[in-house]
Amino acid sequence: MQKEVKRRKIEVVVLSDIHLGTYGCRAKALESYLKSIQPKTLILNGDIVDMWQFSKRYWPKSHMKVVRRIFTFLSRKTEVIYIPGNHDELVRKFSGTTIGRLSIKNKAVLELDSERVWIFHGDAFDVTMQHSRWLVKLGAIGYDTLILINTALNALLQMMGKSRISFSGKIKASVKKAVSFINSFEETVARIAVDQGFDTVICGHIHQPADKVFSFGGKEVRYLNSGDWIENLTALEYNKGEWSLYQHPSEDETSHDEDPIPDKSELFFLLQKELKESAAFSRKESFSTHM
Repeated sequence: MQKEVKRRKIEVVVLSDIHLGTYGCRAKALESYLKSIQPKTLILNGDIVDMWQFSKRYWPKSHMKVVRRIFTFLSRKTEVIYIPGNHDELVRKFSGTTIGRLSIKNKAVLELDSERVWIFHGDAFDVTMQHSRWLVKLGAIGYDTLILINTALNALLQMMGKSRISFSGKIKASVKKAVSFINSFEETVARIAVDQGFDTVICGHIHQPADKVFSFGGKEVRYLNSGDWIENLTALEYNKGEWSLYQHPSEDETSHDEDPIPDKSELFFLLQKELKESAAFSRKESFSTHM
């Protein structure tokens, strides 16, 4: 008899900067987290698959398991909103597309308990992204190499019973320009959100989880950043009128054979079913509207 998995029910979950297809992606830890939750709405806020560095030579089973778990949510009545980032910007061509409970948007606006929430990836506010894309892509390759070295070192440290370290985290904290960029990014995003009349603004992009309140001209706005699944292993969760920043245990790299996910044929069947249900619902709505 298959063991029943107990999942936390969450109203909204925001994930960003997973970077599937790169060595730095902590897919096993993410799969562990996805297995533990059942969200009503899942928002994938950019850089989910790293198309800049994607290679057919590197696509581990753990990365495919993450994709399948996301599609499994659709079969469990979860609404999935995909907001592309700069590393998966090719998906922006399909913005406005809806397939069943899956929709692709450049941004999302939520009304939650009288709170207006603005969600987008954030690369539009990155000056370097706008004017030196080649430099950013070169930096991404260097960052992935650094993470690969860091991963090997951390494996050695764990074997020795010592704590993990983060090279890029130490670099960000020690380089004044990096700290200045993060502060400038957060303030710019928050200021624009206030001007647009939002209570809360949520971004990804800079891999820096945050929960801050900014004030401009007597108006306050809450700035949230969902972090990433390379170093921080963080997500944003909304339940009972409150946002919280979740951090997954860094040592949790377990797989979950006791809770099997669909294989390719089952996944195709689930998607077919989703499309049929969506089409049937649309016809029903159209019929009732013209009655």
